[in-house]
Amino acid sequence: MGRRRAAAWDHEGTPSLVRGALRPVSPIPSAAASTRIRPAATPQELLRNFCIIAHIDHGKSTLADRMLQLTGVVDDRAMRAQYLDRMDIERERGITIKSQAVRMPWEVAGTPYALNMIDTPGHVDFTYEVSRSLAACEGAVLLVDAAQGIEAQTLANLYLALENDLAIIPVLNKIDLPAAQPDKYAEELAHLIGVEPEECLRVSGKTGAGVAELLDRIVAQVPAPHGEPAAAARAVIFDAVYDTYRGVVTYVRVVDGHLDPRERIVMMSTRATHELLEIGVISPELTPTSGLAAGEVGYLITGVKDVRHSKVGDTVTNAGKPATRALAGYRDPKPMVFSGLYPIDGSDYPNLRDALDKLKLNDAALNYEPETSVALGFGFRVGFLGLLHLEIVRERLEREFGLDLISTAPNVEYDVTMEDRTEVRVTNPSEFPSGKIKEVREPVVRATILAPSEFVGTVMELCQGRRGDLQGMDYLSADRVELRYRLPLAEIVFDFFDALKSRTKGYASLDYEAAGEQAADLVKVDLLLQGETVDAFSAIVHKDKAYAYGVAITAKLKELIPRQQFEVPVQAAIGARVIARETIRAVRKDVLAKCYGGDITRKRKLLEKQKEGKKRMKTIGRVEVPQEAFIAALSSDASSSAAADKDKTKK
Repeated sequence: MGRRRAAAWDHEGTPSLVRGALRPVSPIPSAAASTRIRPAATPQELLRNFCIIAHIDHGKSTLADRMLQLTGVVDDRAMRAQYLDRMDIERERGITIKSQAVRMPWEVAGTPYALNMIDTPGHVDFTYEVSRSLAACEGAVLLVDAAQGIEAQTLANLYLALENDLAIIPVLNKIDLPAAQPDKYAEELAHLIGVEPEECLRVSGKTGAGVAELLDRIVAQVPAPHGEPAAAARAVIFDAVYDTYRGVVTYVRVVDGHLDPRERIVMMSTRATHELLEIGVISPELTPTSGLAAGEVGYLITGVKDVRHSKVGDTVTNAGKPATRALAGYRDPKPMVFSGLYPIDGSDYPNLRDALDKLKLNDAALNYEPETSVALGFGFRVGFLGLLHLEIVRERLEREFGLDLISTAPNVEYDVTMEDRTEVRVTNPSEFPSGKIKEVREPVVRATILAPSEFVGTVMELCQGRRGDLQGMDYLSADRVELRYRLPLAEIVFDFFDALKSRTKGYASLDYEAAGEQAADLVKVDLLLQGETVDAFSAIVHKDKAYAYGVAITAKLKELIPRQQFEVPVQAAIGARVIARETIRAVRKDVLAKCYGGDITRKRKLLEKQKEGKKRMKTIGRVEVPQEAFIAALSSDASSSAAADKDKTKK
């Protein structure tokens, strides 16, 4: 491809070449210097928009680090691991949660190109972030760990890229590892995409080997963006974040025309108009420019403080010369898992509401609504994309806003049809209607499981025990198999992944996507304390598992609730039928302590008197369940933490 050198831009807008040591392309500009920053009108044929997609922990962020260094955007002194991961929680867990866009210069055969790269998350819970990133690109680097091979999310992301008609560049990463088997997995990857094994690039994000060749391949194979430079401006919003001082920062991909600073723009879905205070590119910090032309990726700042005015998927156009037709947007993310979030201190409820409002500015997939519980007080019913999403949101609320929270056990959304044809949408077991029910429909998912062939039997046994329906099975190679199952979402949101990992010695990987609804024989199990229903402990379970759930929850509460002055029955019931019972024995005073021998009738009289008192107390007594018991019985900490810890290592 000729001699490669990292291209930079000076402040007057002419390209220059960085020779010798790598250094940043330009210092981070101040607002006063924004007029002197290079113009952004790069010719379309010199633009390349691409993203990196892979399974979690296959080295996307590390490869992005090497690209930033090699292109001179970040110098060695400023470099740190996972440079594009901005949140502390991302760096601690070693996972990417938010997609990050960055512009990099690269020169091939004397021609300076501008590469717009988007580093995407790899976890199944953040597939929505990946889908938005793919819509802003023309090409994708499909990254596979040379020591682990193709995994479930690798396939899922590949299918997403193919649906968007992107150019796919297959890459094997981590070839420097002693356990790497690049030849074996190159054949798997080539067979999957339909290319020759020699066409799979081999790189090391850690050492930088092969990264320059990868950048050359991107320039050669990823097509330049298409668009009409002279048409009315149209730009699609693919992300938005909230900055405390500057308001909403909107990330856009310009499709047609151009956007300039200080012009008035219109959001085509809401018809809201704003003045464009600043426009620029991310390189990798926000760098103001003199405008964005067709095909470019950058950011807009209008000073608006409400992120709802920058709806993801909306089309931005010029207010003076508006476009007539909006661009195709994205579907809103549909929550898969619901959980209640309650402050342990009831006075923190307003703080929790404000914290959720602010967090939604940076997380478009977060949905919530107020709810009350007799046991836990005021809180919110929050919709998440999965268990890891739940864990991340809760941890951010506790860290960034100083809240102490309890999260109830995760559950899914059900459609209940009554005998009189009325339909009820249930996101909380306490909303489950009483009366004659004709049908209950539950969400189902298409699950893809990749595992070594020796574990096929155990994986099938697990899925069938969770009411799974086998849809197909393919051998990717002699020792790796792909199983496709149709599973109820309620069966996999709690501990399915933990069970899958333990049965396959940690080698299996899981991916799933929504696949509609199905009718199921579901019942609501209520928990009664001394005959009174406690709404917080209610659960919707399959009829075959109702008895096991009832026995487990009554036994757990027997240990957690302190003994009272009277005997307390703890019962699990379906409607009026009790299916499990435990009894909390009464605390008894030793009324015979003062009797030193003598007639037995004296002792019997004292015992009968105590018995009568206990009976009267039971009729008027009320069981007080301490907050600690609710937290221990309802909290999903153990399960969700275990799932998240395993997710960050292998899934």
